[in-house]
Amino acid sequence: MAMQAIHPDDVRHMRAALALAARGLGNTWPNPAVGCVIVRDGVVVGRGWTQPGGRPHAETEALARAGGAARGATAYVTLEPCNHYGKTPPCALALVEAGVARVVVACGDPDPRVAGGGLERLRAAGIAVDTGVCEDAAWTLNEGFFRRIQDERPLYTLKAATTLDGRIATHSGQSQWITGPTARAWGHRLRATHDAIMVGIRTALADDPELTCRLPGLAHRSPVRIVVDSRLRLPLTGKLAVGARPVPTWVVTREDADPGRLAVFQDCGLEVIRVPADSAGLPDLVAASAALARRGLTRVLVEGGATLAASLLRANLVDRLEWFRAASVIGGDGLPAVHAFGVDGLERMARFRRTDLRQAGDDLVESYVRRG
Repeated sequence: MAMQAIHPDDVRHMRAALALAARGLGNTWPNPAVGCVIVRDGVVVGRGWTQPGGRPHAETEALARAGGAARGATAYVTLEPCNHYGKTPPCALALVEAGVARVVVACGDPDPRVAGGGLERLRAAGIAVDTGVCEDAAWTLNEGFFRRIQDERPLYTLKAATTLDGRIATHSGQSQWITGPTARAWGHRLRATHDAIMVGIRTALADDPELTCRLPGLAHRSPVRIVVDSRLRLPLTGKLAVGARPVPTWVVTREDADPGRLAVFQDCGLEVIRVPADSAGLPDLVAASAALARRGLTRVLVEGGATLAASLLRANLVDRLEWFRAASVIGGDGLPAVHAFGVDGLERMARFRRTDLRQAGDDLVESYVRRG
């Protein structure tokens, strides 16, 4: 059977809905970031996207803005409308009650509470339903949500700022600043689009970072901060511990962490996540990923350091790379972006496909997705 052609207007309106959905990235977990555009007689009468914390949902927002104009209209939604009662009624039901004539959906929702049920409810009500418009783009947008549902882990984006020869610091540890101000601003924008930002304990000790989004107007988009710290060495006078109450800060450590130290961390407002140790004596990142998914995280930005990057690559957990590259060279005595992770043959390399290349001032930024 020949595939039905997709109308250019459907693509145009769905792209607008995807742009709206992207506004919610990093701000809607544990829910997906969804966009909705309602069109009647060629005119957009309502727009909406998932609000902070995951509700209200995009469809509810768009229908509220459309009002009575939604009757007989077409709704473009980037993800299958939900079909279950939670803290809000089902969006599929809201579309039915609003009297829309047609719903165009980019991709289905694998959440067992939905998984085709939203589409069935719409069709049972006599609403025309089309699916698959901009499906790949919609899947990419919400890959983190899908991974949490299907793989019981968040999506990991590894971000690195390196020289041309892959160094992140001099042999003495000096790293500020390898890249320029434009690249650093872009890095903060990445923070705003992720649910959490993760570093290893060595980075926390060396840099005493804040790990917040410091772009004007986006301070409220600072993600959860996560430190992988096998022996609870995080200084309680450092910025991460001191700021743990206003900005949620989680510490991933081993199950056998010192009980006394654990209690002190908790008293400071740090949430401690205990997981088994791996073969190297570090917190097992597969187990940690499952724990993060249970807490609702869908997108984690990893900013350092080399040991953590190697552990994630060894566990095959890195889904995307954001590689900031300065036009400079440090040399072999500089600190590498990634420590050894057991590659003794080319067939064991972590392989990625480049999806974007752009200029950031004097620096280059390359985006990659994992192959396979």
